[in-house]
Amino acid sequence: MIIPAYGALAAVGVLVALFLTQRTARLVGVDAGKVWTLSIVALFAELIASRLLLVALNFPELRSHPAWVLGLSMIHHPLLGSFEVLAGATVAFVYLRRQRLPLWATADALSAPLALGLTFEQIGALLAGSGFGIDATGVATHWAVTYTHPLAARWSGTPLGIPMHPVQAYAALAFLILAILLLLWLPHRRQQGDAFGLLLLGAGIAVFITEFWRDPEGRGSWLRGAINGPQCAAILLVVAGGLVLLERSSSRIDNEAAHD
Repeated sequence: MIIPAYGALAAVGVLVALFLTQRTARLVGVDAGKVWTLSIVALFAELIASRLLLVALNFPELRSHPAWVLGLSMIHHPLLGSFEVLAGATVAFVYLRRQRLPLWATADALSAPLALGLTFEQIGALLAGSGFGIDATGVATHWAVTYTHPLAARWSGTPLGIPMHPVQAYAALAFLILAILLLLWLPHRRQQGDAFGLLLLGAGIAVFITEFWRDPEGRGSWLRGAINGPQCAAILLVVAGGLVLLERSSSRIDNEAAHD
């Protein structure tokens, strides 16, 4: 029996992130139980949406090889990730409104766990060969990664037998540093939403920089090839993060009173 590395590491990341939300929710003063439920509901929405999309896109192959449906958890693609985020965020927002949870405080509570979850997701991608890097032959062969398993080539189009930049490890390290910074800064933020704004800003910068070492195949091209699709999305994240970080008088936090 083969256990997909990407799915397994993503699941571990989800569990770690869920337990971390219990701490961060208490730090920002929101109901930890409701934040837990919101996270579970959003995760199920992401899983269902992504699997339905994958089945739809690969339906001819799955009709001929039904057992391949078990390998769908190995597939990692920026468009799929964007679809998952959209589905999860939509369901989370609806739940948040129905439960009358404070928007910005809840977003702050989820920021560090999300960054930590992305860390595990990228480690899983590294092990599975998804989102692989560019050819590192003669440049970084002493830390390059070389894939040999045929499933990596089948599900992710990963080149076999070629040293490549472990760009997933670069991204994982960036997200881990971001998660630690967010966790340390959370009790000292000036206003509700600051942690979430920093998450958007930091994640955008991490994605934009690491994309230079990712294989460009299937990632789109903008500005005559100067940047790709994920980098365009990263720019939007940075802009959104900057807007969220703008001072809002209604969201100011009295840190001294909060720690008394």
